[in-house]
Amino acid sequence: MSLPAYSIVHDQFKFNGVHFSKEELCAIAEGYLNQEEEYLKDAGHFILQWFDENDFVNVQTSGTTGTPKLIAIKKQAMMYSALATGEFFTLAPGDKALCCLPVKYIAGKMMLVRAFILGLAIDLVAPQSNPMEGNSTIYDFVAMVPLQVEKSMQQLHQIKKIIIGGAKVNAELAAQLQSTMTAVYETYSMTETVTHIAAKRVGEKTFKLLPNVTISTDARHCLVIAAPLLNPELIVTNDVVTLLSDTEFIWEGRIDNVINSGGIKLFPEQIEEQLSGKLSGRFFVGAIADPILGEKLVLVIEGAPYELDSTVFDSLSKYEKPKAMYFIPSFLETETGKIKRKEILKTLN
Repeated sequence: MSLPAYSIVHDQFKFNGVHFSKEELCAIAEGYLNQEEEYLKDAGHFILQWFDENDFVNVQTSGTTGTPKLIAIKKQAMMYSALATGEFFTLAPGDKALCCLPVKYIAGKMMLVRAFILGLAIDLVAPQSNPMEGNSTIYDFVAMVPLQVEKSMQQLHQIKKIIIGGAKVNAELAAQLQSTMTAVYETYSMTETVTHIAAKRVGEKTFKLLPNVTISTDARHCLVIAAPLLNPELIVTNDVVTLLSDTEFIWEGRIDNVINSGGIKLFPEQIEEQLSGKLSGRFFVGAIADPILGEKLVLVIEGAPYELDSTVFDSLSKYEKPKAMYFIPSFLETETGKIKRKEILKTLN
């Protein structure tokens, strides 16, 4: 009986500079289980899971929009996702890649899968805020979260292509990235679609679909994804989008974040984009209950209170200007560093 395609390691694959067979990788993974560093243990568990007899992998969701949970994803789907990424970003066997995201989650797992399937030479490092520190290697392809990109600005010339996920890139960082020689992309992704199904260059508004994905919208104007090679079910999201074509869309914001203030619908993400770069530290826009407006728009800033410049809200319409402002010493976060907006807002009511 022939082996499934996903269980075969590409002959140009390298791990930390050395080519390993499936058996050798599993031996390394066994050794990682005895290491103290969590990222090595997570990598070890995943490598052993990838090459076991099951046709699926258990993946933990990040908990951004709900309670973190384990879901089973077919290895075949992960392989198709890797192939689509390779085609979209024109990755070739032997290209250098860096895995600096936690392998505990789908984004880190998929970096290793892309290397196995596409024949990439991948380096595994601890998922810290500055993963390029002390690293002089030139990389063809790297996946990072926005904080890692921000902390790696001085070494971005060592990376040819970066995909950013996990959180939206703020306007200040986007402006810096547009002046670099690196091709930097924001991705639209979720665990259920085996990471990204669309990407756009930073600074642009339009997401373009990866191969073998089709999209539509429902009555709420939310994105509906059909990606049969990745997930047999139709995926109905809570992301409000504007469809430009069969393969392109603009993301407007999450419908579960939409604020209805006195009958006016407001997208927090759009307001935050206009405020980006004008406030110190992290912040977000949300709503709390109000007896007159129904929902009152508020600005929540992380850190000690300070005086805001009088021009901060000049670019906002009268409806978009926050009716109240709160300072929180430290934001509640998920394990992947995403802000728990709803939990924080509940403490303000």
